[in-house]
Formats: sequence, C-alpha cells, structure tokens
Amino acid sequence: MSPAEQLAEGAACLGIELAPLARQKMLDYLKLLEKWNRVYRLTAIADQSQAVSHHLLDSLAVLPFVDGTPLLDVGSGGGMPGIPLAIARPELQVVLLDSNSKKTAFLQQAVIELALGNIAVHCGRVEACQPTVRFAAITARAFADLGTLVASSRHLLRTGGRWLAMKGLRPDDEIARLPPGVSVAGVHRLPVPGVDGERHLVVIESDAAACRGE
Repeated sequence: MSPAEQLAEGAACLGIELAPLARQKMLDYLKLLEKWNRVYRLTAIADQSQAVSHHLLDSLAVLPFVDGTPLLDVGSGGGMPGIPLAIARPELQVVLLDSNSKKTAFLQQAVIELALGNIAVHCGRVEACQPTVRFAAITARAFADLGTLVASSRHLLRTGGRWLAMKGLRPDDEIARLPPGVSVAGVHRLPVPGVDGERHLVVIESDAAACRGE
C-alpha cells in the first residue's frame, strides 16, 4: 500500500476527513522529515514504511480532542503532533516549541516549504516561554512525565484550557504524582491504524485559580 493510500485509509478509520491538499501536504512533510532526519536525529522511526502510521496517524488520533485555539506543542521535535494537526485544521493556530535549535530550524523550514501560515515556531525552554496570549490546549508527545509537563507549562494554559498528553502505556504512576490544582478529565486509549503498541491520551485540566497563578 502506498503512503497516500495508507493515509487515506487510516484517516477514514479515525473518522477524520482530510482535504486533498491536506493529504498532499502531510506526505510532503514526511519527505522533508526523512530528508532532514539523515543529518539531524528528529525522530527515532527510521523505517519509512511506519512513517504514515507512527507520525501522521498517531498525531491525527488526538484531533477529536482539540476543541480550541491556539494550541501549543511542547517539545515539538520533528513537529508532532503540531504539524499534522495544523495541516488537518487550517483554522487552528499552532505554536511549535522546542529548545533544540537544529530541530526548530527544521520546523521553520517545514513551515515555509509547506506554506503553513497557521504555525509559528519558537526555540527555547518551555519554562521561559512568555507568550502574549495563553493557550487553549497544550500538547506533548514523549516530552516528559506528566508532573513535569504540568509544572513547566502551567503558566501558558488559559483558564478552561487542557493539556493533551500523548503516552504509550497508560501512565497510572505519573497520574498519581500529578501536582495539586489539576485533575485528570479522562484517559483515552487511542486505536491508531498501523500501530501495534498501546497509545493513550491523558487529558488534564487546571482549576481557575491555578491558571491565574493564585
């Protein structure tokens, strides 16, 4: 099965409708990722037959839980899940944040080459990030444990916002160690076409006082 067929079939299994232009941009993104990955280790997935499932579909599985804008992708690395989400939903404003300048150089190049006007790229540590607006959602994929994610990015979440933390196995130990002032709204097992291992999304909410820093 070709990558285009994998993407079309996988998106349909996830119940996600992708415009033809969006599908093409996602495939072009994978080509860029493969090219840059030869020099900069952007992703641990070296088998290109897994690129559609482990990069695109794995990212798109989160899309039904994204219900606000803007979105911050913390520790974006090679751009997942931020870039696939931004391509799938052009109305979604996305900020990709990573402290590695080589990775953000790739992200910026991808934004330019793919003409993704709804994405901004920032290089720096999440703790030092001081945006002019707070975010409706903060995503993270293999960034850190849940407690570290919440503690480092709490100042970036707006009142009523949510963390969307992507995990493999259900992280019950990490959930038990979450700091005060936050609660788990749900732990969802994500069936990702073409991915054999478990995938979970942990949705975390912060109370209003915590978001205000009180």
